[in-house]
Amino acid sequence: MHSTTKLIVRSALFLALAVILPIAFHQFGLAGRMFNPMHIPVLLAGFICGPVGGVIVGLLSPAISFMITGMPPSYAVPLMSLELPIYGLIAGLTYVRLKLNIYVALILAIIFGRLAFALGLLILGFFIELPYGLETYFKVVLATGLPGTLVQLVIIPPITAALMRRRKL
Repeated sequence: MHSTTKLIVRSALFLALAVILPIAFHQFGLAGRMFNPMHIPVLLAGFICGPVGGVIVGLLSPAISFMITGMPPSYAVPLMSLELPIYGLIAGLTYVRLKLNIYVALILAIIFGRLAFALGLLILGFFIELPYGLETYFKVVLATGLPGTLVQLVIIPPITAALMRRRKL
């Protein structure tokens, strides 16, 4: 299979997972904001498909998920559309291109993605009155997303290693 075709197929798989995984989390009563289930396939796309696939999956998944399921909430779609492509980009650049350790690459992707979300929130705050400020974001949203970050740190590296060994995905 041609490498462009592989990239498209793999990216489509991770895009589908980015829509389906949050549905599964909500079916079991697990809060999306706490566990960030959409982030997992986006990060995996960056690690497996590289920066291009990661950006594509990260950019499209919030909007497609919202159109199909109504999740994430409409106010979060633009912010997640900033955050998630950064996850995919940084994961792909640091792990695939720079060959950094998977944990270092994952932590960098999470940090830069969260900073993109915070920047988007700050910019949005200039145009509309937000119910909370940037400092509240850092206190509440980062703490709320901590369980999801821990899940990502535990499951993404072994899944990535297994998929990289197979290379038949």
